[in-house]
Amino acid sequence: MNSPRDLVNKLWAFCHVLRDDGVSTLDYVQQLTLLLFLKMSDEQTREPWRRPSSVPTGLDWQSLLARTGEDLEAHYSHVLRELGAADDMLGQIFRKSQNKIQNPARLTHLIHTLINQENWSSLDVDVKGDAYEGLLDRGVADGGAGAGQYFTPRPLIRAMVDVMQPGPDDTIVDPSAGTGGFLLAAHEHVVTSYQLDPDQRRHARDGLVTGYELVDDTARLAAMNMLLHGIGSPTGASPIRTGDSLKSDPGRRWSMVLANPPFGRKSSNLVVNEEGETERERYTSAREDFWAETSNKQLNFLQHIHTILETNGRAAVVLPDNVLFEGGAGEKIRKKLIDTCDLHTILRLPTGIFYAGGVKANVLFFDKKPAAKHPWTRETWVYDFRTSERFTLKNRQLSREHLQPFVHAYCPGARHQRLESDRFKRFTYGELIARDKVNLDISWLVDDSLKDPAKLPDPQALIADLAAELQDLLGQVAELAGVVEQAQDQE
Repeated sequence: MNSPRDLVNKLWAFCHVLRDDGVSTLDYVQQLTLLLFLKMSDEQTREPWRRPSSVPTGLDWQSLLARTGEDLEAHYSHVLRELGAADDMLGQIFRKSQNKIQNPARLTHLIHTLINQENWSSLDVDVKGDAYEGLLDRGVADGGAGAGQYFTPRPLIRAMVDVMQPGPDDTIVDPSAGTGGFLLAAHEHVVTSYQLDPDQRRHARDGLVTGYELVDDTARLAAMNMLLHGIGSPTGASPIRTGDSLKSDPGRRWSMVLANPPFGRKSSNLVVNEEGETERERYTSAREDFWAETSNKQLNFLQHIHTILETNGRAAVVLPDNVLFEGGAGEKIRKKLIDTCDLHTILRLPTGIFYAGGVKANVLFFDKKPAAKHPWTRETWVYDFRTSERFTLKNRQLSREHLQPFVHAYCPGARHQRLESDRFKRFTYGELIARDKVNLDISWLVDDSLKDPAKLPDPQALIADLAAELQDLLGQVAELAGVVEQAQDQE
């Protein structure tokens, strides 16, 4: 049996060949998404599965194997169009898909040799799923800053799931799912940590996780990622919904939210109105369930997450620093958060762990509570994993071991046993509310590099930090310009 690394290396080698034809790594991964499904569906019509084919005859894997060269290229494009018209998980995977491998010889080699020679269905789910994840991670790394929307560091995801401890009866949602990293980790935790009865196994497959993703191509990757890890079924409803989760209250409530909403402050888009004129459209309309109206996407995601949590539901959300200190709507939202929820933990993340350079972010852990006269946040514990910590994507990558001291200090399942340390401090509700604008960007440690020149961060890291600060400032200026422009349009 091939290991995940063997499969990744085998498929990755062909990706390098395709670059000469102008096929990007992520385009290649998307093509694998489509072809792997067709191959596995064909395999499972045989022993030992003998399942009915979920792909119509003439659009299946055998129809591809019957062709080569230009005939194969034309037929493959036809298959993509026809399968994309379905309304189930299969249709989601193929919807709006296109053949990006337009060299007939390369396409023939990929289908007839690289994919067809492997019996994918006989591989353990973890093996083929981990191989796919490995290729996807390489694709994100290869894509540079523009691919950051796909990627939350896997060690961070695992640590968040480890402290949240999802159970077999939970319902878990990610409103900005990307390729499904949080959902996969939560599913893996449940199926490996518990002895599941038949009903719980069905729930783990069909009801445990739900994701919302705005971008069609990314949703396709997420849906295939789910299937490769045993989540959902090709002819059933997809656990991944395509669309803007901020547009409205979905009506449904979940017991847990795990999320890393997209970075950036873009608050509006240029659209063409009914008169054929260009105008600026607000990123999100006012919602009655929101505490405050704002064009800041992360603040809106925070409000949306509060809405979709059931009472006593739990959340762990990655958010940039501006959410912790921004005035105006930000102050009102933070005040509402600590009053209506138990914001029990904040993890300050180091820079250098995201593909978008210089990002300063945090993880907010909170529980939604029922209406009450008194504030629900009695105390908030802040873990500073940022000060004096230096990570880069090349020389010192974040690992799960780096986060183990935080996981230990968090005391999963026994938060009453927490102890203060140099990096872990407790702040009461009174101390939080007394801070200017309810500023939750709290730090107390002194960076060692400021005392010892030998410990100064890498110049490239400093440049990335400066670039991030400038980008955030430009975003605020652009947002202000949008507000002024909208006000002028209304005059």
